[in-house]
Formats: sequence, structure tokens, C-alpha cells
Amino acid sequence: MSASYPYALGLIGAGAMGTALLRAFLQRAVLTAKQVLVWEIDPSRRRAVCEQLQVGAADSAQDLARRCETILIAVKPQSLPGLVSSLPGAVQRDQLVISILAGVTLQRLREACGEGVPLVRVMPNILCTVQEGASAYAASAEVSERQRAWVEALLGSAGLVLPVEERLLDAVTGLSGSGPAFAAVFCEALADGGVAAGLPRAVALQLAAQVLVGTGRWILEHGGPAQLKDAVTSPAGTTIAGLQALEAGGLRSAALQAVRAAAERSSELGRDSG
Repeated sequence: MSASYPYALGLIGAGAMGTALLRAFLQRAVLTAKQVLVWEIDPSRRRAVCEQLQVGAADSAQDLARRCETILIAVKPQSLPGLVSSLPGAVQRDQLVISILAGVTLQRLREACGEGVPLVRVMPNILCTVQEGASAYAASAEVSERQRAWVEALLGSAGLVLPVEERLLDAVTGLSGSGPAFAAVFCEALADGGVAAGLPRAVALQLAAQVLVGTGRWILEHGGPAQLKDAVTSPAGTTIAGLQALEAGGLRSAALQAVRAAAERSSELGRDSG
């Protein structure tokens, strides 16, 4: 932490995602509560979050910006115009600004914060709330290697984190941003299949959820999805019979189209918010 700033991190916006990320930072000991300052426009929410996590409360967004080495902006995109007037002049070039505002480009952040400020745009997902998130980020040219490492340490405490080009963040939104909803629908369908085959609902749901958890872990640690599929599928067995049914139902094509549709909608929303 720089001697110029008494706090390592300032969170602007203590909604569900911002609070989930902050909780992960603290639980994984990337930060201590004494290093964090929070500003939230809703005083009751600000008070509740600060008391629960034992972090400091700022008097305003501008007050926070002046006292924190890293600023994490987690307000709703439509709240950005009201926030913009607080930031110019308060943010300096030796600070780092991280934004999780969907559709808000690095250029728009530059206009809000000022030229020369290191900026990082992040697309996290709701699974950060259980520290199994999948986040991708794009950084401006001003971001140093030390700052990149810091961003990856922060986001890595809440799950997987990957750097991408900014132009790919709409695709990230379509895949990992919207993907939990798609996976949840598939999980529900698996459970329904289990019930149709005779399992009690609670048992079927637990098994289906664990299948998704374990499948993701296996792929990340041992290889691609094709290898896992082949390892489970024996000649003329139960799995190949089920795979034939999935192919006949168009699951693969539907999943592909779902991600593309979500990515295209993300791009539209970004243009609309500009």
C-alpha cells in the first residue's frame, strides 16, 4: 500500500456483486478490513455492510477517491452519470480504478476519471458470491505489471480470472456472465430427468448440482470436455444412449446460440448506454 493513501481499496457501490467481491477479498486475506473504505449512496446499506465486514465508511465518493490507492466501482451503469461529477480531480494517475459496470467502456471510464489514470474493466459473474466466479478483465495502457498482478490477486480470491482484449468482453458476458443461468436451467433439467426416472426431487437436485460442480473441476484440472465425455461413454452403454437423445434435442446448438444471443445483447446494451 502506498504511503500516499491510507486505504488500499475503496469500494463505490455496496450492492450484491460489489459486496460479494469485497467479502472474498477479506475472507481470502488479500486485504484486511482496516485497509478498506466503502461508499454506498443508500445510508442503511452502507451502514449494514460496513458494520458486518468491519470496514471503514467514506463520507462521499469523492472522499473515498482521495483516500484509496485502488478504487473499485460497482454501481449500476445508469448511476455512472451521477458519479462522474465526483471523480475528475479526485482520482490521480498513481491510483488504479477497477470497474465492473456492464457495458461501460474504458473510454467512458477515462472520460469520468481523467486522462492518464490506470483503468481496468472487469466482467465478473454471480458465482463470485460463492467464491467460484469466472471473471475476465481488460486493462488500459497505463496499467503497470504490478497493478495487473494486484487485479489478478483481488479477482482470483473470488474464483477464476483471465485477461482479455476489451473487444471480447461482450463474448465474456454471453458466456460466463449469462452462463450460470444457462447452467442452472440444464441442472434443473437433469434433476427433472432424475425425478422422471423415479428419484425424489431433493435427491435428484443434489446429484445434478454435484455433477455440474465436479464436471467443471475435472475439466479445469484434467483436460477438455471431450476427454471427460469419452471417459464416461462406453460402447452401447447408458451414456451414449443419453448423448444421442441430447443431440436429437439440439442441446449443443441451443447452448451455442444462447451464448451468441447473450453476447449480441451485451453489445447492444453497451451501445445504448454510450
